[in-house]
Amino acid sequence: MYRKIGEYIIRDWRMEDASSVAKYANNRKIWMNLRDAFPYPYSLQDAESFISRSIEADPITVFAIATQSEAIGSIGLMLGEDVHRYTAEIGYWLAEPFWGKGIMTQAVKSMTSYAIRNLKLHRIFAEPYSINPASLRVLEKAGFICEGMLRSNAFKDDKVLDQFLYSYVGKKAEK
Repeated sequence: MYRKIGEYIIRDWRMEDASSVAKYANNRKIWMNLRDAFPYPYSLQDAESFISRSIEADPITVFAIATQSEAIGSIGLMLGEDVHRYTAEIGYWLAEPFWGKGIMTQAVKSMTSYAIRNLKLHRIFAEPYSINPASLRVLEKAGFICEGMLRSNAFKDDKVLDQFLYSYVGKKAEK
């Protein structure tokens, strides 16, 4: 995949991205907003393993968010199965120096459009933690609708957290 989002791009992962991923992903603020499968501290070996799995997946559903010179984040889909085969959960993170620039909103819009057009999905959803208002804004700006709150739905950093359920249904993303 190669999709321009302003001056940034969404593209396939490359093994040479490992050092920038390790540098940017080793951030507790990022880890706090992701599932525990995302390690902290985040090492070069973690980055290499993640990129290797992403490259080998079929279909490829996890991509780098990048400048012309380095990977600065990730966006991906976890495809549903069985009766959920036309749905996917979207997940993403962005390096802290790039926060607040609208990059992730554009990335979520682009990935949603890709998922509906290319993967023939009907529903994309996200479950951001209630402690992450920036992610809530990203989803809302990308056209996702809040369906409700999942009370006491996650255990992160020794705390029970609420999560919101956001979804995008339909073809609005195909613009």
